[in-house]
Amino acid sequence: MEPQTRRDFLADVGKGMLVASVGADLATGLGLSTALAEGSTKRLEFGRLEPLVEVMQDNTAEKMLPLVVEHISQGTDVRDVVAAAALANARTFGGEDYVGFHAFMALAPAYQMTREMPSDRKLLPLLKVLYRSTNQIQTKGGRTSEVLHPIEAQPLPAPKERRTTLREAMRKRDMDTAEGLFAGMVMHSPNEAYNDLQAMVQDETDVHRVVLAYRAWDLLGLTGKEYAHTTLRQSVRYCVGVEKSRLAHGYPESGIRALLPKLIDQYHLAERTPGTRSAEDSWVRSFSNALLSSTPAQAAEMVAAALSEGFSLTAIGEALSLGATQQVLRDPGRTQAYPGKPIGSVHGDSYGVHASDSMNAWRNMAKASQPYNAITGLIVGGYHLLAPTGRDWKNLPAYPFGEHKAQVKAQDPKGLLQELEIAIRENHQAHAAAVVAQYGEMGYPARPVFDMLLRYATSEDGALHAEKYYRTVSEEFGRTRKAYRWEHLTALARVTASEYGKRADGYEQACSLLNVKA
Repeated sequence: MEPQTRRDFLADVGKGMLVASVGADLATGLGLSTALAEGSTKRLEFGRLEPLVEVMQDNTAEKMLPLVVEHISQGTDVRDVVAAAALANARTFGGEDYVGFHAFMALAPAYQMTREMPSDRKLLPLLKVLYRSTNQIQTKGGRTSEVLHPIEAQPLPAPKERRTTLREAMRKRDMDTAEGLFAGMVMHSPNEAYNDLQAMVQDETDVHRVVLAYRAWDLLGLTGKEYAHTTLRQSVRYCVGVEKSRLAHGYPESGIRALLPKLIDQYHLAERTPGTRSAEDSWVRSFSNALLSSTPAQAAEMVAAALSEGFSLTAIGEALSLGATQQVLRDPGRTQAYPGKPIGSVHGDSYGVHASDSMNAWRNMAKASQPYNAITGLIVGGYHLLAPTGRDWKNLPAYPFGEHKAQVKAQDPKGLLQELEIAIRENHQAHAAAVVAQYGEMGYPARPVFDMLLRYATSEDGALHAEKYYRTVSEEFGRTRKAYRWEHLTALARVTASEYGKRADGYEQACSLLNVKA
């Protein structure tokens, strides 16, 4: 029997390999139902959204899409559709199904993508993700397989002890205690509960751990904070599940557990407020390159040192993000084919795409968190950037190479866009990257490039990552200094060329329903 890889291990966790039991119902508040005894079949209910939630759970994906389009045509707000999809996904999977939580994490990015699409096609990104989520719900048995049920809140410890108590319940693999504590925390304050949750999230480094936690919070703008417990408790269950599987498979605990408190003490960051020191372009580039030349522990210490020197979260986060994008550009590609991911491809769960989505999540969680969590989160982000990859990033050349740029023929924006589309359709990653790099160097506007890449991020399968990565690049391009922002878009062009050729399930049906060309 072949040894299980870390990626296989994380996938097993996501498939619900270790599903913990739940206790009694949460007594009150936040849209949760009246308490019943443990083992009850009482369901979570979602008020006015419940009929839409049931549309997502009770129909096949093929039947669900026209029902959703009809709801929207009759005046249902698209925001309510996204919220219902998120709640249906959470109630069914509870953060314990690999495809399921990927669909959940793609909902907010897909919603943002609808706002960039032409009016007649704007629903396509969302319908694509709804199809994926509902298809997986049906695969798992619909409402008969629901993971989340009402639970009973436990009494809370003193405020200063809550984060560590929650983390210790996770480390002890005590799902009931972790769930009960978190339920009480959310009843007290969703904002404070989210900050206390960071102690769990920062205890390990994997992309699903951080992106699920961030996207669950991000979706509260659509679901409303009355359903914060339903969306956020997925992270609690995911983290406890990972801890159980880690021990079951004999994996060592992450080095960040011991390293983080040492760095906090060493650099006197416990009571520190994040600094406001800006950084020159050269500092950001130098810091990013140094991260790529370091070990995980060295990268974490570099971030801690920069924080102690007063550099802003923005400057440090920018360097982390650029480091992840450089991993996309330097990735030599897969040496082994997987379904939908041929040899040489870099889309889906590649090192660079995972790192980019992770750094984006760490940065966004820092913005949404209290100062201590913002500081610790970026330190963990530095560790995460380099762990585990097994790649010597500093000695790998970045796309596009000089010879790739020399092969770009067009000079005008229209010609370059035509050349880009040909490169995408030929899966020519190097040429797609070279065209976009050249386009950016010539000072042409970015929106036409985004529009083309958005179209393919919508039509292609993307191995569960097309929507999240498109949104990551959109955000990072917008907040990266002019000198470096085109690296993000160049990386997206490479990934788009890599993923082209496997049409997303449900896409053609969605196009037919909207009366647009597939």
